[in-house]
Amino acid sequence: MNTLETDIEIAADGSVKLLSPLPAWLKPGRMHAVMMLKAVHGKRQPPTATPEMLLKRREAYQELREMGGLSDVIPDPAVWQRELRQDRVMPGRE
Repeated sequence: MNTLETDIEIAADGSVKLLSPLPAWLKPGRMHAVMMLKAVHGKRQPPTATPEMLLKRREAYQELREMGGLSDVIPDPAVWQRELRQDRVMPGRE
């Protein structure tokens, strides 16, 4: 049995990403792992979405697609984004 110490990133979908290169002895494939987790102080932790939250989100997107999207509210998404961000022309670039 080998020991690997590394930081990981846990995504909202529950997937885990190692934040360091794989050691030479760890080959790609399926393994069994036992993890001991401790909080990393001083680093922002991303919010975690539960499976129920992800299901509700998928259902809401499906309902929006069935309603025809937002094209009646936002006819030109690029113009809408510029207005929302309040884009300005840089001086000298008129």
